Amino acid sequence: MTGLRYVYAVCRPFGTPLQAQLTGVAGAPPRLLGHRDLVAVVSHVPEADFAEEPLRAHLEDLDWLTAVARAHQGVIDALTTVTTPLPLRLGTVFRDDSGVRTMLETREEGFLHTLDRLAGRVEWGVKVYVEEESPPATAATAAPAAKPASGRDYLRQRRAQTRSREDVWRKAETFAARLHETLGEHAEDSRLHAPQNSTLSGASGRNVLNAAYLVPRADSEAFVERVERTKDGMPGIRVELTGPWAAYSFAGEESAVGEGS
Repeated sequence: MTGLRYVYAVCRPFGTPLQAQLTGVAGAPPRLLGHRDLVAVVSHVPEADFAEEPLRAHLEDLDWLTAVARAHQGVIDALTTVTTPLPLRLGTVFRDDSGVRTMLETREEGFLHTLDRLAGRVEWGVKVYVEEESPPATAATAAPAAKPASGRDYLRQRRAQTRSREDVWRKAETFAARLHETLGEHAEDSRLHAPQNSTLSGASGRNVLNAAYLVPRADSEAFVERVERTKDGMPGIRVELTGPWAAYSFAGEESAVGEGS
């Protein structure tokens, strides 16, 4: 089959076959391309879409990019069930199998070191949000708020509301810091990411913690239970848990392999 080689991840050789119906980017099934003690998971993609110039143009197309990202993640998720993958950057493309093998040989030492460090481990994501303000459940029957008698009263009410919100945010940030410290003690490694912009993520509330934790797969159940116990710990605070994922946040520079030739 002709076409470029799209590379999803690098792994140690593993004996379990991939799902028979698994498809990757552009609908092509992924396959394994071995080189010494490493395996690259690749599929064929059309040059018309994935050569350097058309790929650069496609990266401005959100619908196209979303479809590629979903297919890419689907392959990574399938790999995570059978081995420890080292995910590569979205859109990592090489001219042919020889280009992929050259990449594996060039980066072999770094790949092996990272794969040994991540073996048997998964990533869990934890986010903490301050919920948006909402009227209490008894608002329909409660007496309406008194109308400000003057501009000064109005400003006083606004300052009180602002102080109340800031107090909630401070408490939430303290809660998030303690949670991160606790979870970090029960993970092998952790990463703090920048808080998510709710306009871009679509999540409600203000994000005050966006963290990732590297956890041995065997300890994941206990880690999940520890997070679940925190979810009702503070009114107005929402804790979200995602995973298990391939260890994107802990892959280091090895996940940023660029386009080959």
